[in-house]
Amino acid sequence: MRFSAGHRLYKPGLSDSENYELYGPCSNPNGHGHNYELEVHVTGEIDRETGYVVDLKELKEIITENIISKLDHKNLNEDVDFMKGIIPTTENLARCIFNILDEKIGDDRLTRVVLRETENNRVEISR
Repeated sequence: MRFSAGHRLYKPGLSDSENYELYGPCSNPNGHGHNYELEVHVTGEIDRETGYVVDLKELKEIITENIISKLDHKNLNEDVDFMKGIIPTTENLARCIFNILDEKIGDDRLTRVVLRETENNRVEISR
């Protein structure tokens, strides 16, 4: 699934120049944006009645309701409750997404979340 979001990488308490040293142009005070791609991997027993490990329609609804609707066209620093007080690196965002989906999908079926920020930057969080 895909979403677009903006953010600024900065550590509160540091000056703009110190943040630039730490995060480079990603610390631009006006922020910047990305078109993210999200992969969600699940595992489990195949249900004999449906042939599914998980109903993909239900999985898409869970992801859309709990992740995409909260992130798409938002500022990760300002608009996203579950990112408040967290530096919105791809690593931190992927970890938050994993934790939310793990609870919503349940039964330890979530095995991995892959989040691509750019064609050169991808983070994988696994169980």
